[in-house]
Amino acid sequence: MPINVGEQLRIRVMVFVDFWNFQLMVNDLERGFPVDWKKLGPIIARIALKLVDAESQLSYQGMNVYGSFDPSSKKDESFRRWATNSLDKFPGVQATMIPRQRQRKGPVCPVCHEEMLQCNKCASDMRGTEEKGVDTRIATDMIKLAWVDNYDVAVLISSDKDFVPVVDFLSTRGIKTIHAAFPPQGSMLSQHCWGNISVPNVMEQFRRV
Repeated sequence: MPINVGEQLRIRVMVFVDFWNFQLMVNDLERGFPVDWKKLGPIIARIALKLVDAESQLSYQGMNVYGSFDPSSKKDESFRRWATNSLDKFPGVQATMIPRQRQRKGPVCPVCHEEMLQCNKCASDMRGTEEKGVDTRIATDMIKLAWVDNYDVAVLISSDKDFVPVVDFLSTRGIKTIHAAFPPQGSMLSQHCWGNISVPNVMEQFRRV
């Protein structure tokens, strides 16, 4: 629950980031936009606090970042190392990286409709990878941390409507969820959240210089 500091209320805000959802949305607005990951959490938390109670003090509880990577990709391995060796060491940041899983089926020929599991020329696996478990981990952590009374306000940076049941559940526990959104994407999730932040309107505040 919120903490009383003298005559002023201190509200605890926790930020949860769906990394690839966030990164792809940012790139759609400006390719190569340099995110300052040290600033992102505190800035978004302060903006969320103003929506909830502008008179209260902020107790920034940190930012959890969730992403996925392909273990067989050198590029993705570099990303994983950055996330675990750099991003995870920023103040207040906890990065969780989950391996992508190989798809069960390969691409299908548009003419004969035969499934292609291997390349006919080099015998490479034609199946792609898919993200599994990231949304579940985010939802689990949001509920777990709320259950142990870690925060009063959650800021969710994602456009995935699959988080609607989590937001609704947290609301029954008195937890307010603020949606850090990229309108019009994620409109259904925004409707279920207590309030909303338009990320495009505040991007300059966390541009890395």
